[in-house]
Amino acid sequence: MLDDAIRKAAVLVEAMSYIRAFRNRIFVVKFGGAAMESPEILDQVLVDVAFLESVGIRPVLVHGGGPAISAAMKAAGKEPRFVRGHRVTDEETLRIAREVLADRINADICGRLKAAGGQPVPIADGSDGALRAERKLSEFTNEDGTIEKVDLGLVGRMTGADTERFHNLCRQGLVPVVAPLATGPSGEVLNVNADMVAGFLAAAVDAEKAVFLSDTHGILTDPNDAASFAESIDEALLEALIEKGVIDGGMLPKVEACIAALDGGVRKAHIVDGRIKHSLLLEIFTDKGVGTQILK
Repeated sequence: MLDDAIRKAAVLVEAMSYIRAFRNRIFVVKFGGAAMESPEILDQVLVDVAFLESVGIRPVLVHGGGPAISAAMKAAGKEPRFVRGHRVTDEETLRIAREVLADRINADICGRLKAAGGQPVPIADGSDGALRAERKLSEFTNEDGTIEKVDLGLVGRMTGADTERFHNLCRQGLVPVVAPLATGPSGEVLNVNADMVAGFLAAAVDAEKAVFLSDTHGILTDPNDAASFAESIDEALLEALIEKGVIDGGMLPKVEACIAALDGGVRKAHIVDGRIKHSLLLEIFTDKGVGTQILK
């Protein structure tokens, strides 16, 4: 029993230097996937976030909600449409997305975070200018090397954020909980990829870290070899892995968001398996960590 107590004390001592170094610094944390689908995992993540707040770190949460949006569309008799993995968003799809993201997911996260001891503030309206975006045509490279441009509808590319608002909330010890909805040039609401929101926002608010909680255990330099897990990797190698097609699918937007954050001045980005209990704290407050840290 005494040995257990000593081990716990050693963990606290190991965390102390990190707590000192990161006090009053902003961490942008993005989560989705399994963390969104399992109430138990979601509550574990939010306990970690409340802990960050309690030791003087300033977390900003960004959440997704793709599977829940697709389920709500099907329940309404509307079949989701995707072009090479990207959701086509017409006005009806956007209406459903806003209802799911703001009224259901964001509200639920805020309630759970408050129950965990945090002080959440919803940033979920999409029309108030907290996040700003422009409509974009997505470009895809065909097998023959030609570029195809596809209009995905009311889908946006991040262009700005009300950084003063985010800084003021963080200084007050509040936790912004951000849905991936942004205000367009004419006041319209646009649906934005949540990973890209997190990467852009981390750079905009001068965050110390951007942490992406995913359904995978960090980055493998060889997808067929579990032993190729990278505890630390730099941006140049990441871009080479993207070029070779090693990083693709659902991992690609996370990695691109990490690169965007680093290019914007964020010191480190992390991709961590959110299914591991307290993975957020283990990655931040221990010497070894449990995911992949990405450096400029």
